[in-house]
Amino acid sequence: MEACLTGYLDVRRAHQLFNDAMEDPKLLYLLDTKVHNSFLRTYIEYALHLEKQGDAADFWRKQFWALYKRMNQKEYQSPPNANTYTVMLFGMMNSPELSHDDRIFFTTKLLRAMEAKEIALSDVVAQSHIDDESGRALLEILSESAKQTGSRAQVMQKLESIGIVPTSEPNILDGVAEVIPQTKRKVVKREIDGQEEKVEIFETPYNLGVLRGNLKTISESRQSLPDDIMQRQKMLEETAYDSALARFKHESDVFRELDMGGNLNKRSLQAWMWDWHVQTQPRLQARIKELEEQEKASSKELAVQLSYFLKLLPAEKLVLITILELVNTLATGGYQDGVRTTRLIMTIGRAIEAEHHFQAAKKKQIPVLDFKSKAELPTYSVSGYLELHKARVKARLEIEGKEDWMPPWTPEVRARVGAFVVDTLMEQATVINTITVDDKEYEEDHPAFFNTYRYERGFKIGVIKANDVVIQKMSQEPPREHLHPRHLPMLVRPQPWIRHNTGGYLFSNLSVMRMKESNEQNSYLKEADSRGAMELVYAGLDVLGKTPWKINRDLFDVALEVWNKGLGYPGIPPLALEQTIPDPPTNPTDLRAKADYAVAMKRLAQERSAHHSDRCSTNYKMEIARTFLGEKFYFPHNIDFRGRAYPIPPHLNHIGDDLSRGLLMFAEGKPLGQRGIRWLKIHLSNLFGYDKAPFDDRENFATEHLSEIYDSAENPLEGRQWWLKADDPWQCLATCMELRKALESPDPEKYESCLPVHQDGTCNGLQHYAALGGDVTGARQVNLDVTDRPSDVYTYVSEMAKAQINKDAAEGNKFAQMLQGRVNRKIVKQTVMTTVYGVTFIGARDQIHRQLKAIDDFEGMDLYPYANYLAKVVLDCIGTLFKGAKDIQVWLNDCARLITKSIPEDRVRLMFMAEQDSKALPPDMKGRRALQWQADLKGGQEQMTTVVWTTLLGLPIVQPYRKAGRKQILTQLQSVYISDPNQPQAVNTSKQVSAFPPNFVHSLDASHMMLTALQCDRQGLTFAAVHDSYWTHASSIDDMSIAIRDSFVHLHSSHVLESLLKEFKERYQGYKLPVSAFTSRVLRASLVRGGRSPAVERVLSTLDHGKEEVEEEEEDKEVAAMEEEEVEEVEEEKKPRKAKKAKATASKMKSKDIPLFDPEKKRSRREEKEIEEKIAERFIDLVDVLPPIPQKGMFNIEIIKDSPYFFS
Repeated sequence: MEACLTGYLDVRRAHQLFNDAMEDPKLLYLLDTKVHNSFLRTYIEYALHLEKQGDAADFWRKQFWALYKRMNQKEYQSPPNANTYTVMLFGMMNSPELSHDDRIFFTTKLLRAMEAKEIALSDVVAQSHIDDESGRALLEILSESAKQTGSRAQVMQKLESIGIVPTSEPNILDGVAEVIPQTKRKVVKREIDGQEEKVEIFETPYNLGVLRGNLKTISESRQSLPDDIMQRQKMLEETAYDSALARFKHESDVFRELDMGGNLNKRSLQAWMWDWHVQTQPRLQARIKELEEQEKASSKELAVQLSYFLKLLPAEKLVLITILELVNTLATGGYQDGVRTTRLIMTIGRAIEAEHHFQAAKKKQIPVLDFKSKAELPTYSVSGYLELHKARVKARLEIEGKEDWMPPWTPEVRARVGAFVVDTLMEQATVINTITVDDKEYEEDHPAFFNTYRYERGFKIGVIKANDVVIQKMSQEPPREHLHPRHLPMLVRPQPWIRHNTGGYLFSNLSVMRMKESNEQNSYLKEADSRGAMELVYAGLDVLGKTPWKINRDLFDVALEVWNKGLGYPGIPPLALEQTIPDPPTNPTDLRAKADYAVAMKRLAQERSAHHSDRCSTNYKMEIARTFLGEKFYFPHNIDFRGRAYPIPPHLNHIGDDLSRGLLMFAEGKPLGQRGIRWLKIHLSNLFGYDKAPFDDRENFATEHLSEIYDSAENPLEGRQWWLKADDPWQCLATCMELRKALESPDPEKYESCLPVHQDGTCNGLQHYAALGGDVTGARQVNLDVTDRPSDVYTYVSEMAKAQINKDAAEGNKFAQMLQGRVNRKIVKQTVMTTVYGVTFIGARDQIHRQLKAIDDFEGMDLYPYANYLAKVVLDCIGTLFKGAKDIQVWLNDCARLITKSIPEDRVRLMFMAEQDSKALPPDMKGRRALQWQADLKGGQEQMTTVVWTTLLGLPIVQPYRKAGRKQILTQLQSVYISDPNQPQAVNTSKQVSAFPPNFVHSLDASHMMLTALQCDRQGLTFAAVHDSYWTHASSIDDMSIAIRDSFVHLHSSHVLESLLKEFKERYQGYKLPVSAFTSRVLRASLVRGGRSPAVERVLSTLDHGKEEVEEEEEDKEVAAMEEEEVEEVEEEKKPRKAKKAKATASKMKSKDIPLFDPEKKRSRREEKEIEEKIAERFIDLVDVLPPIPQKGMFNIEIIKDSPYFFS
């Protein structure tokens, strides 16, 4: 047969012999896969040969496909191998009868068959002989087919390895200069000519190297996967640990090939890390197995099975994560000082947890869900809400069906897991330390890392440090590779938020809310999510996340030139920081001069550090912007605990500084139209700082400066640089460039603009306060009312202050006389702005003091007396202008103060039940009872309540401010202290009270933004927001303005304060306030401000016969004043009974058989009555003393719809 096939001598006869042999059982065993492959190749090549001569070849093509079909039969003696699939790919590509879809279908099946047989694609492709043209065609077929199998990245990698790469897509980065990285000066010890000398080097900071490594994935995948952005996004989110392990092994192998395997110190840090990995992995596996056996054999019921968490990932990956995190933490925290043990083990524990979540999501193929536009849904209607909820529940069930239950990762678990793997690594990882004695070198194995202690401010702190040999290697060869995947913008639309921890990135298991391990916040969030109460919040985040962005190439080119030249421009610090170094003191005995010199040098060091930090931050932005040139990308969003939305990618986003905003544009443009051109000009005026004039004047401002606008756009660095005079210069330059392009286009109204145009609120917090309080005058000053020109509340307050100062000066006030003519808008602006955030008198005084120091006339003067006077004047003016706002602020403070001092009724009952039971105890139990009673009282304090409320959108807001509590954890390394959110702690009353007004207002502006986003989405508008600054296309500003006003009116027409008070009364129904708590002057004042209700009168009457009032800082002690008296009584009783101890012990009542306290014990009517009487005597109901809502002013909220400058 072989002779007949050679040179197609007699293919037909060979075919006949082959078929006859297949029918003969005696000959069949000779026809192995190799023979089958020979006939497969001959059939297709002979068909091509005949067709080239003009002869028919259908018969041979049919034989080709029929033979392959036979080879795929179940249990066939000659199954396909790698060579078979190579021939079939060749045959498929040379079968003109197959359509494009037919080829995709066949190749998909072929790839799946290869995966089932574990045949490597590289083995198949390597045997094929294809030219560039055929290779590109095969590349297209394979890459499209791989979408169905999830292996496209592998396909691309293997094809590139044999030189087949797509060339149709030009690389957009060709011709774009590299971003010159920021470097850091460092002095290291180097051996030069046998002498150890200090050498100055400049290295790229570690985190910047990390970022550049991550960004490389994006640029590489753009070339290999130009049309598959979903696969590119998956590659971007892939964990870095697998690639890091392969890289370490590769470097280790390279050094061994160079005969340097035995000389550890001459090898790279990456190779060292591979050796540590190899040394530690088997030991960790053995220790985990030992631990598991110990836990099974333990007679104690363990609260946490540590082995369960250690087995969630392979030991190989646990060791790798530990090495990378340890090296990373040392690199960022300083080689010489080491890193705190607690910080390190918690970091490693969190990294292991994150990797487990990532692998779980990836393994279970959590689907990327897509919701249709909500345009057809009425935003505020019940039906719209239910439709949103129905869609999310369906998606949630699909995901939940693929998830398994597992114990929670608590801080204790993270600490113990981290300590276990670190301890194992420290036990196994070694380095060679060379010692020279009598001109002879001796090598010893030393631990690479060790545990020690250092003292900080009198405290003994455990730290992990590296061996000096490791420190020297790390300083010479910093770990520059990307060891950490960072959150970057997404190349595809973010996943819709369907659960509190499912949304945004494809695999990363992020929470929808940013919180600091608060179990309280997390519990409320989960409960609201389970009820379907979060649907509008999720929908709003989806709207923000689906806005596509791109990099403004024109502005990037300018910024890159500035950066690479090392110039100093706004937002881009210069390469060289100019500093004047003071001369050291000449007299060594002059202590004052030495102290001044030390302070000056410290200030210079701080300036250098801040400058380097700013340079690195800008470097991050430039690197990311360069990488994403030509891409369409998205920012997934989540919220803080108040409901404010933030982009998750941290470095380059629209919530960043002026440079960041200038670099970003909408990816999709919209024709300007006549109104769009007007708004583009107004936007430029606003950015320049000319934003207090009427709209017509602002438009004219841009028109009058067209010459400067054109010059800025055409010669930003060489021209007159008018744009640098703007308040926001980079955004102003971007607008100049966009306006010039529009005006020079053939039809400016049809020009498709991508530039975001902003509408900003006027001191938005005061706008909400004015609407809540109905302040007519205040509303006018923050542009809630209809006016001919925009009001400026800062100027208005400064004018009020000037009038009061002039009046006081005329009456002889020396501070007023000195301040006459010197008070302006700038001095009072910060104080007015922070009024909404509850600024105190001390805070206002310090703000004004900083502004007064900038006045030349006051140089060298003691300005605190003047700042004291002016702060009082400014706060009085604000209180007069926004009387309703001030009353609401005080009301919110009073509510928070009362709530945080309250105790749940069931807890109060338990305390009195415990008191009853203590009286029936035998004498020898009294001491133990007293201790238990004290614990019960402390428990009552710990359960004092935090302030919780719900927004209009259904988001529960929990203030997380509680007193700090630490928990001691015994680990393999040392005893560590961690903050344990599971351990109840008393609330921080002062923080709860002071933070409630600003947090409440933040929750209102967050709700307003979300409502506006949903309404804009219904109208098909592109929308983005930075808190109280809303962005859309220039041509859509008028439509967005209507949505802004409608949603604000809708929000404040929902009886916000009435709903809040109603919720408080429902949520805290039955909560009790100890009467003794009102001995605090502050709490008593809060009580009196609420009015003289019967409950208030009873408290005041009781206090009049009790203790004197106490200061505010004694509040927490007074809460338990009554209970402490009871403890003292118990302790007094036990003293005289010591003599009777023997008699009591000899009694029939055995104390060891008596429980200290039984809450389930059935009590008599007399005992129940006694408890009720004591509760009524010593406590009052919280809801009875909550103050009424302040009286509202006469401002009509509907007027806002006609206010042109409300947002402008």
